[in-house]
Amino acid sequence: PEKQELVQKIDFNEKERQMYHAQVMAANTELRQLDLSSGQSKMKVLTLLLRLRQMCCDLKLIYERIEFDSSKSIAAMDIIENVKADGGKVLLFSSFTSMLDILADMAKQRGIAFYKLTGSDSKESRKQMVDAFQHDDTPLFLISLKAGGTGLNLTAANTVIHYDPWWNQSATNQATDRAYRIGQENDVTVIKLVVRDTIEERIIDLQNKKQVLSDLFVQTNAVGLNQFTNDEILSLFQD
Repeated sequence: PEKQELVQKIDFNEKERQMYHAQVMAANTELRQLDLSSGQSKMKVLTLLLRLRQMCCDLKLIYERIEFDSSKSIAAMDIIENVKADGGKVLLFSSFTSMLDILADMAKQRGIAFYKLTGSDSKESRKQMVDAFQHDDTPLFLISLKAGGTGLNLTAANTVIHYDPWWNQSATNQATDRAYRIGQENDVTVIKLVVRDTIEERIIDLQNKKQVLSDLFVQTNAVGLNQFTNDEILSLFQD
């Protein structure tokens, strides 16, 4: 079957935008005081990048007492409801298990049945959920990237959502291939959710230029920063 790959751009609401830009300004202040060639500084860069990535997903990942749903989570749930209405099924991948918890709560509020798989699930539970999803009418499977990168046959799904894009393209493809593989009879739509004018757009631009990007942004791999010039690192934090 055909595979259609889309990047869906999302705009922050005003509160998200203000808080994100405040964090970018704070990060730039810290960066100006760092020697980007040192290993300790590179670990600090990773911490700053992680924080901005989390803010793109949902402010609740960082701050307490956030009482509104993130723009990205609302967009994701709207896609899921549309796919469900058309009789389809969705695999949603995130590198943050806490983000999956937030989306699970939103699914409950909207009356959407789901399974959720993370690295803490046993092999037996993993197999039971996969078998059930393949044969029942549950429309949503929430999966952590580390738990769902390989070994899952989920051809019942016709839509794959990458909630926070995995910067290593081979890992992204492995996740997509849980649905787009031998046995799939339906066309598959793959959607990357990206917040406009944020680090997510800049990482994808850099990824396209570099072609090969390490697991730098999902692991504490400071060595991976060596493939970037100082200017490229600083460009990620542009406001």
